[in-house]
Amino acid sequence: MTEQPFEWTPPVRTNFARDRMQRFARERGADRALLWVDAGGRVEDISFAALDARAAKAAAVLKGAGVKRGDTVLILLARELEWWELMLGCLRLGAIASPGTVQLMPKDIAYRRAAAKAVCVIVGADIADRVDTALTGDPIARLHIGGPRAGWGDYSALAAQAEPSEAIADTAFDDPALCYFTSGTTGNPKMTIHGAGYPLAHEITARYWLDLGPGDLMWNVSDTGWAKAAWSSLFAPWMMGAGIFAYHAPGFDGEAVLGLLGTYPVTTLCAPPTAYRMFVRSDLGTRRFETLRRCVSAGEPLNPEVIDLWRAATGLSIHDGYGQTETVMLCCNRAGAERQGAMGKPAPGIDLAVIGEGGQRLPPGEEGDIALRVAGRRPPGLFLGYRDDDARTASVFRDGWYLTGDRAFVDEDGFFWFVGRADDVILSAGYRIGPFEVESALFEHPAVAESAVVASPDPTRGEVVKAFVVLASGHGASDALVEELQTHVKSTTAPYKYPRKIEFVATLPKTVSGKIRRKELREQEWSGENRRN
Repeated sequence: MTEQPFEWTPPVRTNFARDRMQRFARERGADRALLWVDAGGRVEDISFAALDARAAKAAAVLKGAGVKRGDTVLILLARELEWWELMLGCLRLGAIASPGTVQLMPKDIAYRRAAAKAVCVIVGADIADRVDTALTGDPIARLHIGGPRAGWGDYSALAAQAEPSEAIADTAFDDPALCYFTSGTTGNPKMTIHGAGYPLAHEITARYWLDLGPGDLMWNVSDTGWAKAAWSSLFAPWMMGAGIFAYHAPGFDGEAVLGLLGTYPVTTLCAPPTAYRMFVRSDLGTRRFETLRRCVSAGEPLNPEVIDLWRAATGLSIHDGYGQTETVMLCCNRAGAERQGAMGKPAPGIDLAVIGEGGQRLPPGEEGDIALRVAGRRPPGLFLGYRDDDARTASVFRDGWYLTGDRAFVDEDGFFWFVGRADDVILSAGYRIGPFEVESALFEHPAVAESAVVASPDPTRGEVVKAFVVLASGHGASDALVEELQTHVKSTTAPYKYPRKIEFVATLPKTVSGKIRRKELREQEWSGENRRN
C-alpha cells in the first residue's frame, strides 16, 4: 500500500477540546475514549460523550479555583483518572497545563511553582505532603484528588457539584497551552512551551508510528508527568479516534503489564526499552496477546537482541521511534521503511537531516547533528520556545535548523542511526537527567567537595547516572558513604535522578579555565575496559 503524504495546513484558531473531543462526543459519543484500570481492580470504561462531560466539569472546578485563560496549572498526578479530564479542562479554559511526575521533591515543586508562575496545583495523596512542605504559606490554589484534605479543595466533591462549563476558549494556534519542564546540561530544568495547535501535529505520531485508527486501543506505559504521555496517552490516539488504555498502580510491574495485555483488548503498546528488556526476561511462551498488533518504543535506542526475543515470543516487531519534548514524532520505523536497530526514516511532513557545523546536509555515513529544518515554514509540532529564556531558545537554532542535541549518521538508504547525545544529558530508562541537578544535590552533602556526573552503561536501563566525587577534608571513602550519598540525592531531588554508581576520586579532569571535562569521564566510562563495571 502506498503511503499517503501528510498535508499540513494549520488553522489560525484551534482548541483540541472543542475541535476534536467535543466533536467526537457529538458525532460518536458512545465510542470508547478511555479504558482505565487500577491495581485494586476498579475499571472505568468511558465514552467520548462521558469524557467530554467530565472535562466540562473539570473546567468549571478550575474556574472556581480562580484559574483564568493564560494561567498555568501544575498537574502533579500519576495515572489517576482525573488527569485526563483535568488536561482537557485546562484546554477548555485556555489555561496552560504543566504536568509533572509525582517523584518530585519539595525543592523541585517550589522551583516549578515559581518558574511557571502557577496559580493552581493539583495533586494526589502520594505527593500532597511534599507540596505542603514546598509551598508553606503560599496562597496558590490547591486541589486534592482522593478525598478531603485540610487546606485543600476536594476535587471530587467540587466536580460533583459543578455546573459544567459549556464555553470553550477560542485559542489561537500559537497561544501557549502546555508547559513541560525538561532537563538540560546546565541550570534548572527549562520550560518547554507548546501552543494550542500542537495536538494537531500528533496526527504524524498517530498515523506513521502508532498506526492508529477508530477501534484501536492504545496503551502507553509512560508516566503522565512526561511529554511522552501527551504523545501517546492523550493527543495522538484521540486525533485518530482511537481509545486509550491506562493502568494506575504504584511503580512499574512488568508481570502485571503482561497480564493486562492478555486480559484487555489493547491493540497498540508503547513502552520504553527498559520495559521490553524486562518483558523478554519473563516467561513469554505461556502468554497470549490476542488483540495486540503493534508495538513501539522510544526514549533511547533499543537493543536488536531484545527486538529479536520479543518477535520470537509474540510474532510482533518493535518499531523504534524518535522525537523530543520539543517536537512530535520526527523519525520512526514504519511500514515499508523499517530497519532493525535504526531510528528509522523521517516521518512524512518532517524535514530531518544530519548536518555539519556549517548547517550543510552531510553525506551517508558521516556523523553529525540531528536537525529539523525550520527555514521557510515552522515544522508541525515544534515548540514555541523556552519560557523566559530567549538565550536558551536561540541556542538550539542554527542556519535555518532546529538542533535536537543528538548525534547520528544516515546510511545509503536514508535510515538514521543514533550515535549519542551531543551534550551531557543522561538518558536512563526513558528519563532525561541533567548532570547539574545531581551535582547540585551532591554538593549539599558535607562530605562532597565537588563532583561530576555522567552516563554509565547499564544492560537494563541503557545508561545510568554515575557520580565521580571528590571528598571534602575529613571524610573517607566507604560503601556506607555511597549509600548515604545516594539516599541524600533521593531526598533532595526526584529519586530517579540518584547516582546508581559512585566513584571517589582525588581530582576531576578540567579545562584550563577550570570547567569540568565531563566528556573525558563519559568516554572513560563507555570505553571497552569499563563496560563490565
